[in-house]
Amino acid sequence: MNDLRTAINFLTVILWRGRPDQPPAPLGKAAGWFPLVGGAIGLLSALAYAGLAAVLPPFPAAVLAAAVWIGLSGGLHLDGLADCCDGMLAAVSRERRLEIMKDPRLGTFGGLGLALAVLLKIGLLAGLAPAGALMALPLAAALGRWLLLPSAFQPLARPGGMGAAFASSVNRNTLLLASLWLLPLAALNGWRGLAGLLLALAAAALIWRTARQRLGGVTGDVFGLVVETGELCVLLVFNLRWPF
Repeated sequence: MNDLRTAINFLTVILWRGRPDQPPAPLGKAAGWFPLVGGAIGLLSALAYAGLAAVLPPFPAAVLAAAVWIGLSGGLHLDGLADCCDGMLAAVSRERRLEIMKDPRLGTFGGLGLALAVLLKIGLLAGLAPAGALMALPLAAALGRWLLLPSAFQPLARPGGMGAAFASSVNRNTLLLASLWLLPLAALNGWRGLAGLLLALAAAALIWRTARQRLGGVTGDVFGLVVETGELCVLLVFNLRWPF
């Protein structure tokens, strides 16, 4: 349970206090629970959307449900997305890109990327029926956080930081445990679950490759970008209309 507590405290704004004599588990060791915690975030957000959609039109219901989704995670991964847009899209040296990504100020690329990601998430959520959201959101949030584990096996851009600390304690057993939470959830969604998984993996692979080329490896911010992109990939698949 100590691993689960660490996962909840890291991935959400919920604070689960343990015993004073029980220190938090290493983050990488707790990562086996990430898809379960992510699925819970997605389920709560989907329930919020279903309830709001019963009394509001789809778009305002989606805006408020997205606020719940983002609020539960404290915007943790959106911050990484914005930093990656600022740094990885800049036409500067590798060293300068890493400096930009450490800068707490939001640049033009970061602001645009953040706005587009949130608007796309809201738009895709508004395109779902409440029953569809109850299937899509838990999978999207679980898959996004599962992608953190294979990301940890990528080369690191710098030795320090939270990303390096996380990567150092992730192992194949942790990845296996996380997969045991994710794969049944994907299977429950049939071809859409499989397609969402494959599309998210392809997008993550592209991000990893770009990070190696532009930064020399991944960082904690790249992890956040991977999570947000994975979620959007699943929502995109669930919004496909024709010829399916």
